[in-house]
Amino acid sequence: MMSLEEHIEHWLKTSEKDLESASNMFSAGIYDWSLFVAHLALEKLLKALWIQANQQAFPPKIHNLMKLAEQAGIELTEEQVEFFRLVNQFHLEARYQEYKDDFQKIATKEFSNHNLIKIKEVCLWLKSQII
Repeated sequence: MMSLEEHIEHWLKTSEKDLESASNMFSAGIYDWSLFVAHLALEKLLKALWIQANQQAFPPKIHNLMKLAEQAGIELTEEQVEFFRLVNQFHLEARYQEYKDDFQKIATKEFSNHNLIKIKEVCLWLKSQII
């Protein structure tokens, strides 16, 4: 059986892989999926923090970044809340066809680059919260 530290490490490693995949997809011009996978990287870091805060091995099976942050006891600034609201949309809109076509129009190279840079910054901040 894995320890809580091993569960946290699992979420950290898979988050890093997702962030690398997001960068690779961006480089390949697959901007919508780059943002989708970058959302996953943030989500996984928040799940690591959730485990740390709740001392339980299995975080909730949710994708909402703000709810995960709240349940992990992470205080967000209003700017961070707004950014998480935006990034939450990347999970839904890149995934379902009825949203996907519109999202592909929004996920331009510039939009995606800007948000990918911000996501990487937030990932670094979240990692710094893990003991």
